[in-house]
Amino acid sequence: MTHATSLPPELHQWVTRHLTGMDTAAVTDASWPRGASRVWRVRTDHGEVFVKLYPSTEKYEREVQGCEHATRALAADEAPRLLASDPDRPAVVLSALPGRVVRGLPLEQAEEQRVHRLAGGLLRRWHDTPEPIGDREHQRIRASVTAQADEAAVILERLGDQLAPAERNLVRDAAHDLPDLARALPLAYRHGDYSPRNWLWDEAAGHHSLIDFEESAPGLAVEDLVWLCGAAWPPRPDLRDAFLTGYGRLLSSTEQRALVLLTARLGVSYLSTGLTKADTVLIDRGRTVLQHMVRAPR
Repeated sequence: MTHATSLPPELHQWVTRHLTGMDTAAVTDASWPRGASRVWRVRTDHGEVFVKLYPSTEKYEREVQGCEHATRALAADEAPRLLASDPDRPAVVLSALPGRVVRGLPLEQAEEQRVHRLAGGLLRRWHDTPEPIGDREHQRIRASVTAQADEAAVILERLGDQLAPAERNLVRDAAHDLPDLARALPLAYRHGDYSPRNWLWDEAAGHHSLIDFEESAPGLAVEDLVWLCGAAWPPRPDLRDAFLTGYGRLLSSTEQRALVLLTARLGVSYLSTGLTKADTVLIDRGRTVLQHMVRAPR
């Protein structure tokens, strides 16, 4: 939810150098409630933009690189364009796109299927647009998968008796199998947070677009499906079918197994954090994801 506010003074001065009409601009806070970045919608007589301030240089650099990737992979109206950037703040000014965030929209079944089909097609074009992946990135990707497997092993040791037998087996497989599976999986430039909270849908035009690139980086292509696999698809297999139709191919058996194990790792991480913090929302989310993954095809 947005509310009227103002930009921090130094940020306001910087934006003024790149945007006319700031003296009479309407500024609303559009930050995601649980995100670390700050986002403002700025409306002037000349149009609308978004200003984003990052908690780290890494997030800033990923957003900038994601915007550059989007200009090569997507149409001009499918992703925001970078209008100004400053690594020292670190902050950017981004063009606005038509539509509303998909998460929470009351869509009819056929329209929701259409959105997922278009989202699948967009992600395929995003993944199919190559970016160089050097040795350092290859090492980072391997280290990331190994870290996820190690986390699963640690949580299994600590919480194993709180899991059902099938859940324990699944988490054990994640701990043991993920590093080897990863070697056989296709790499791509990932969006990093590919979920309906970062999809925009213009109902009048029937147009789908994508925002928020601060998690983008080279990685396992299938990692962009983890949130969908754990949350959106289990109760709605029709959305999975629509998405993969848009994506243009089914997942290989190796990709499907890795997707289930990566999602199970995420679920048990939710559960562990929830138990540590006495957070019932995370506990319920973790248990639900694990239960879904036990029943998922592998």
